[in-house]
Amino acid sequence: MNNDHKIDKEASWHSMPVREVLGHLQTSEDGLDSSQAGQRLDKYGPNKLPRARKQGPFKRFLLQFHNVLIYVLLVATIVTALMQQWVDSAVIFAVCLVNALIGFIQEGKAEKSMESLQGMLAPAATVLRDKQKKTLPAEELVPGDVVILSSGDKVPADLRLFQARDLQIEEAALTGESVPVAKNIYEADPEAGLGDRSCMAFSGTMVSHGQGAGVVAATGAHTQIGRISTMLAQVQTLTTPLLKKITRFGHFLTVAILVTALATFAFGILVRGLQPFEMFMAGVGLAVSAIPVGLPAIMTITLAIGVQRMARRNAIIRKLPALETLGAVTTICSDKTGTLTKNQMTVQSIQTSEDLYSVTGTGYNPQGKYRLEGQDIDPLQHFLLAETLRAVLLCNEAHLYHEENEDTYRLEGASTEGALVAAAIKAGLDQKQENTDRPRIDSIPFSSDRKFMATLHDYKQEGGRRIILKGAPERVLERCSHQSGPQGPEELDPDFWHKSGETIASRGQRLLAVAYKEVPENKKGLEEEDTREGFTLLGLFGIIDPPREEAVKAAARLIGRCVSVRDCQSAGINVKMITGDHALTAVSIADELGIGDGRTFLTGKDLEKMSDEELDQKVTGVDVYARTSPEHKLRLVQALQAGGNIVAMTGDGVNDAPALKRADVGVAMGKGGTEAAREASDVVLADDNFASIANAVEEGRTIYDNLKKAILFILPTNGGQALVVMASIVLGIGLLGEGGEYTLPISPPQILWINMIIAVTLALALAFEPPEGNVMSRPPRPPDEPLISGFLIWRVASASVLLVIGTLWHYQYMLAGGASHELASTTAINTLVVGQVFYLINSRFIHEPAWRIRGFLGSRAVLISIAILAVLQLGFTYLPFMQYIFQTEPVCLESWIRIILFGIILFLAVEMEKAFFRRRTGD
Repeated sequence: MNNDHKIDKEASWHSMPVREVLGHLQTSEDGLDSSQAGQRLDKYGPNKLPRARKQGPFKRFLLQFHNVLIYVLLVATIVTALMQQWVDSAVIFAVCLVNALIGFIQEGKAEKSMESLQGMLAPAATVLRDKQKKTLPAEELVPGDVVILSSGDKVPADLRLFQARDLQIEEAALTGESVPVAKNIYEADPEAGLGDRSCMAFSGTMVSHGQGAGVVAATGAHTQIGRISTMLAQVQTLTTPLLKKITRFGHFLTVAILVTALATFAFGILVRGLQPFEMFMAGVGLAVSAIPVGLPAIMTITLAIGVQRMARRNAIIRKLPALETLGAVTTICSDKTGTLTKNQMTVQSIQTSEDLYSVTGTGYNPQGKYRLEGQDIDPLQHFLLAETLRAVLLCNEAHLYHEENEDTYRLEGASTEGALVAAAIKAGLDQKQENTDRPRIDSIPFSSDRKFMATLHDYKQEGGRRIILKGAPERVLERCSHQSGPQGPEELDPDFWHKSGETIASRGQRLLAVAYKEVPENKKGLEEEDTREGFTLLGLFGIIDPPREEAVKAAARLIGRCVSVRDCQSAGINVKMITGDHALTAVSIADELGIGDGRTFLTGKDLEKMSDEELDQKVTGVDVYARTSPEHKLRLVQALQAGGNIVAMTGDGVNDAPALKRADVGVAMGKGGTEAAREASDVVLADDNFASIANAVEEGRTIYDNLKKAILFILPTNGGQALVVMASIVLGIGLLGEGGEYTLPISPPQILWINMIIAVTLALALAFEPPEGNVMSRPPRPPDEPLISGFLIWRVASASVLLVIGTLWHYQYMLAGGASHELASTTAINTLVVGQVFYLINSRFIHEPAWRIRGFLGSRAVLISIAILAVLQLGFTYLPFMQYIFQTEPVCLESWIRIILFGIILFLAVEMEKAFFRRRTGD
């Protein structure tokens, strides 16, 4: 046997008889001897996951500069350094450095995913070596080893079981199965999915009950968890929509700046006859003025503010651009268990011979109501119901403990039994008191072969003793001859119970039956023979891991916020459920959540039969996927992305990690999720709540709106400055010295001053803008929507032209009045800055009018930024050391009046343009 052959045959271990498996692996139920194990360890390698090659921290840091706008900023740094403007050069480079440091700290998740998966392998294992039981490091396991399993063990490798005594294994993290899986030794169908391979125990899963033994069929990278590790290393993380648009915008801006600077340089020499050196400096000034120095910093700060706001809403953002991407999400693919549900089994239906009762509440919290035909009832006043609940409370190994500090309930025991205990306590029964009044004498524990549990109790108050039998309906019914009725035991009606079971099962609920048998008072113990016949059926229970109440309930007080799945659909987002659980359960839960049509679904087997082209066509029309594997989840995400969707994938298990990494936004659960899922994600939900995903979508849309507003505001600053340089040369505005030297109305250092103070004050204020009223009632923006639309280009161009007209007019006006170049230049700069202040108020609302009180006073951040700008600009104008650095002179009151009037005129002009477009579009 060689390694490749084993890999090719991996999928068939579960379908091969034990004898054939042992022969194929050249071993026996006594295991290997030490020499054989040593040879195989050399051949196959240690039983551990391969570690991905890591990028060094220095290379990872340098890659943070691999961004077109950062390149533009670095060029600006070099240019300003060549101009010997050392302070400005240092400030621009500091912006680049801060941006790189933030990215360096936030990223690097791929190698952490691999490390967290390493931790899921068992540290030690009980093995038969040399026909002796030994405890060995899990790394030393090889194919053919025999491993002994018992309750509480972590499975150390993929095992083909040949012994299973009441063996149950918790596989939720790998398969999505919401309850422990009962294991046996019988071969499964060759095409069975992971969740249906009951003769296999998978590496990294946990033994919750019973004992077993199995032969190692796969180790390391060839285990199921190893395949996930390999997929994680191969999955390519997609760039975000914002980064794509910023990249395209950066390319366009770079080309436009260079072409414009060269054209201006050539025009000044060829048409105006100016000196080449002076035109070169003018071209540098134009380039510096056109570069939006503050834009990357504003983008980063806007996202960082969003991160803080989301943290207050229970979502931890691990990668800054992911928050903006959430605003563009068109499809949310959600795991079921632990995400849309609590991963806590809950009794929802109880059928007695008289009535079908429903039970409210979710999880192990014993809060809820009993209902009959839509009306609330007292369950203890319904004799048959009370006796049925008392029976499952007595025949039970689970206990619930109230954690007062967290106001939660902790379960000790199996999840199904915990659900029964919670249901009984909801009815008003006390577990401790019931066990005192009707003490247990003996018991037969549940086993996967028997599929039932039996206990013997002394019913002291009623007189006599009873055997209570609880388990799979088919096993309990075949032992019953009677059913409990209102007047006492009556003849069993099998058809009634079969139909009742089908009704409950059709809701996706798992069935459990309970019965009792009266025995003599001197009965001392319980034997298998006592459980064969003569029981009276009490009732059927319908148990399910229900959807979270907060995931289906739209809160009216949270107006404009997406709180439930249905609200997300009102925001134009398609929600899909992708789970490893059974199809009937998945469809039922999805229907309660409003996902899909309650009928249509695809299973993992269906997906395996489809080509990629067929899946691309089907994936948009189906919203529920059941019995899926990690490969299926990854394929579905890729198919949705191929159709142009921006996909958010939620999950909590190891099986979700590859799809989380591939999705445009991976969202992991913080409380109940695995470390592997968290490290592969972009967003971690601290409260494991679907509503927090919806809040993140709202925040993402708000951030994109605010980024557009910042761009809409900051570009006219650069456009206006660049047009001032171009218009000055084209129109001959500026000073021409006796020696032919040419002086621009605004110098490059003054341009950099305007760039920086506008970026750190006015533009930054837009990052704090609250959500607009319709943010969650509009559909997602198209993924291919340009960052700068035709309308925004018009707005930027028109505002730039207005700023240029006001600035150059005031410069010429001051010169014509006999003012010095320095005074005229200072007046022109203040005209440009004050115009930007009024334009900031315009920019708070892209389409809506800003002339209302809310426009002027509705944002504290805007008012603070204007105040800070006023202080800085007054210092720029009047402080002697600033006058020396920037060659400015004090401005008189009369000039300030003209400056303010220009700002008002610009504000009114932009508002008139908004009104024109609103009338044109009918808004």
